[in-house]
Amino acid sequence: MISAILLAAGQSKRMNGENKLVKKIKGIPLIKHSVKNVLASAVDELIIVLGYQKEVVEKLIDKNEKIKFIFNKDFESGMASSIKTGLKQLSNNTESFFICLGDMPMVNADIYNQLIKTKNQKDILVPTYKGRQGNPVLFNKSMKEKIMTITGDLGAKKILELSKEKILNFEINDQAIIKGFNTQKDFNSL
Repeated sequence: MISAILLAAGQSKRMNGENKLVKKIKGIPLIKHSVKNVLASAVDELIIVLGYQKEVVEKLIDKNEKIKFIFNKDFESGMASSIKTGLKQLSNNTESFFICLGDMPMVNADIYNQLIKTKNQKDILVPTYKGRQGNPVLFNKSMKEKIMTITGDLGAKKILELSKEKILNFEINDQAIIKGFNTQKDFNSL
């Protein structure tokens, strides 16, 4: 079973008071693009970690039997708490899991599926674009306990630094894996 943890709890601090996840791209809220892309892939389970404006964000997402919503009450402490909140919800049958960022709506189902097809080569599969590490990162379930040790707003980057020998960098010819939407300028560049 392949699971995905979609981080959608952040406060959009670089958006001058606007929640980036509800901001529209081509008439559709950003978070809906991210969710649709995961669901269109071979992922079996999608855990969406909510925090900031959880009711607003959850209402935008169409119900689906693959989706499990979870609230991170400590979302203000940073990304690590959201990742750990999601990890605690993984199915017992999960073999591998993605950590996905809710603000990367251009990562399409094909990118997820390419990573899934390559999953058994190493414990951590990192998509790269022209040598730059991107998202989503696919982890073998054996990495779960190590990831549970992260703190602050670092996300899983610290685990990648400490686990270089377990990483396969997988080149994907699509800049979507490095394109997050964090500022008004990112939205204006469409």
